[in-house]
Amino acid sequence: MQETEVLIVGAGPVGLTLAIDLGQQGIRCILIDKKPGPEFLPKMERCNARTMEIFRRMGLTAQIRAAGLAADVPMDVYITKSMVDRPYVHLQYPSINAARAEIAACQDTSLPAEPYQLISQYTLEPLLRAEAERIPNVTVRYGLEFLSLKQDAKGVTARLRSEGGADATLRAAFVVGCDGGASTVRHALGIALRGEGDILRLRQALYRCDGLFARLPIGEGPGPGRHYHITDDRHSFLIMQDSTRHWTLHAVVEDDAAMARQFETVIGAPVDYETLYVGEWKQNLLLADRYADGRVFLAGDAVHLVIPTGGLGMNTGIGDAIDLSWKLAAVLRGWGGPALLRSYELERRQVGDRNIGASRYAATGRRKWRRMWDPAIEGSDARAGALRADFIRAADAEQRKTNEMIGAELGYRYVGSPVIWEEPGGPEQRFRTYDPAAWTGVRMSHAWIGPGQSVLDLPGREYTALSLGDRPEDVEPLTEAIRRRGAPVRTVVLANERLRALYGRNLFLLRPDLHIAWRGNALPHDPDALASTVTGWTTPRPERAGQNAR
Repeated sequence: MQETEVLIVGAGPVGLTLAIDLGQQGIRCILIDKKPGPEFLPKMERCNARTMEIFRRMGLTAQIRAAGLAADVPMDVYITKSMVDRPYVHLQYPSINAARAEIAACQDTSLPAEPYQLISQYTLEPLLRAEAERIPNVTVRYGLEFLSLKQDAKGVTARLRSEGGADATLRAAFVVGCDGGASTVRHALGIALRGEGDILRLRQALYRCDGLFARLPIGEGPGPGRHYHITDDRHSFLIMQDSTRHWTLHAVVEDDAAMARQFETVIGAPVDYETLYVGEWKQNLLLADRYADGRVFLAGDAVHLVIPTGGLGMNTGIGDAIDLSWKLAAVLRGWGGPALLRSYELERRQVGDRNIGASRYAATGRRKWRRMWDPAIEGSDARAGALRADFIRAADAEQRKTNEMIGAELGYRYVGSPVIWEEPGGPEQRFRTYDPAAWTGVRMSHAWIGPGQSVLDLPGREYTALSLGDRPEDVEPLTEAIRRRGAPVRTVVLANERLRALYGRNLFLLRPDLHIAWRGNALPHDPDALASTVTGWTTPRPERAGQNAR
């Protein structure tokens, strides 16, 4: 029987990211997927700012940007009757180059360290696979299907089946199901998804159309961009993929064959194209009852299904993987206490629930302007003009709910976690507005400390005691207490009044995932208790929270 430390089921972006991050920490893992290899299917198409910060930390940013959309292409969004008609709404969003220039010039903590990157899943998956396969302690095996599992006090025995039909067993200390909305691992655990299912059924088609992007604008039609929402009764939505040669169309039509006709109607001008894929999908807003059962964990679409509006699906799953990765490593290396893995569900399920709400908010906005569409607005009389003006105002306001989600991307906070020395109160978690307050439970906000160097670049894969004063001895009792528990920790001293003013405290304890576990102007009276809490061995008492701001 083969053995490993972690078995990961599902080799999509979430499973691959988890495997890479575990491998970079020296954890042995096997990643399996029943499909024969990465598929050329139009699924996710954008890594958001937080995901790109995570990939920056993993050393993958340069490869991902090189493989994705060219950095000078605008990310504009249009609402239009067709690709040859004058758009009703044009929402302008910066290219990657323009966004990077804005970030480079920013001297506060209001922006991320990295802008978004448009990259299709069929581009990202092979890249992540190659990276995973370069890590000696990571094994990637396609054509291997997960069937069932049995748990005991020391591990999990999984039954697998190869493409040829041969069964095998594999023993792992932990199993993680990253195997999508129909997760076999979740079904094996008897965990249900609840919420709003089958809200709308659409077909999705992928086309190769080499000349379209270069021709834009066609006539009075919209110019270069990434999203084109079509004002019809079929919910038509055209997406430019990362190559600018491939296009995805979503629409409510009667059968697969109708998608070709719909593509031609949406374009509105003769173009050469090839249909590469057509399939049906359903809009869902569903959350799993639980994210874990004993030694088995779930991540990504296996536990949260959102409507793609807002781009929160895969990106939420990447956050799951990074939260879970360091906690698995901590327990496997012996220094992580029982509360550490328990905190995974407590932290990430609230983010999944919140992002389902954000997706609902965005989808409701899109449905609102679509309901207002009336062909009568094409007329030339006063009534048509008034209808058109009302539609444009609503569409401009409501469509922004989909495209402007910086608060959901960066501003989430882990509330009630047993491994965070939590302060009461805290910034409001909004979908479209980001509050960069450096509060306990949030991701440490980005600020530049030198040319091209973010404060987020300083920590390694350990706890980081960050002092913004000039006295490293201020945090030494805490670092010593953490070391006594066998946990990795380092001290970083940045004697910088600007940073002190931006972050609002002298001292911070950052977790390996760069979330703030504790902050204050002086250490709490009992550094050992703080160390024990953040490493998962004890649960913080409510009265400790008042010690944070001293």
